[in-house]
Amino acid sequence: MKIIECPRDAMQGWKSFIPTQSKIDYINQLLKVGFDTIDFGSFVSPKAIPQMRDTAEVLSQLDLSNSPTKLLAIVANLRGAEEACQHPEIHYLGFPLSLSETFQQKNTNKSISEALQTVAEIQNLCSTHDKVLVVYLSMGFGNPYGDPYEPSLVAEFVNKLDAMGIEIISLSDTIGVSSPANIKALFREVIPAFPHIEFGAHLHSTKESAWEKIEAVYQAGCRRMDGAINGYGGCPMAEDDLVGNIATEIVVDYLITHNHKLIYNSSELSKSLLMCQKVFS
Repeated sequence: MKIIECPRDAMQGWKSFIPTQSKIDYINQLLKVGFDTIDFGSFVSPKAIPQMRDTAEVLSQLDLSNSPTKLLAIVANLRGAEEACQHPEIHYLGFPLSLSETFQQKNTNKSISEALQTVAEIQNLCSTHDKVLVVYLSMGFGNPYGDPYEPSLVAEFVNKLDAMGIEIISLSDTIGVSSPANIKALFREVIPAFPHIEFGAHLHSTKESAWEKIEAVYQAGCRRMDGAINGYGGCPMAEDDLVGNIATEIVVDYLITHNHKLIYNSSELSKSLLMCQKVFS
């Protein structure tokens, strides 16, 4: 199982600005754990997401010398992607593509058709800059806006992304409405249908329901999962009441309980858990 730690998602909606040095220290600590990837920041409008206005400065102070972990940055348009591509330390660019027309407008100020065109442009940019584009299908399990949603819509979007050559697609439960049943159903449909695509799960959840959702993801054959230590986070563009991320430590506990071999530094994870309390205080 690839674990993608998402301090960016934990930080972006936090009530007060987290000092730049605190971000640097925290992400440098996370780099010692051994995560596959860290979603560390975003190149988006500082007016839209002021918490991430220092992403470039944070990146310049990260110590990647002894870490196998790759970095992912979120972008919402071509300008942000062009900026991210100037940094050789970044391996992945992540783009939020929504199944909900309402949320696509709220999140990136684009229609779905415009966002799909942006995906194609960013994919071309990634190809020329040796980056990999990860597309997040947000509102992938339903939405609160009354926009049309059917599980078959997910496969339609995956088809379009497959035609563009997208290699990694993460099904995202932006507001915490997924259930073990629909998690299993969706992944069991798309994974066999698109074996050449790496599918991930980016779920928001209460801590009480996290275990059963992680189990559903694993049993459905998905081997890429996002989390955030202590379950912090949520999309500030979605609803007023943020539903936190799946807690990374619960993902780790589930995998260990089920005898899944994990290559990580448990003592550095413990240090990260302690530091997290200070960063988000």
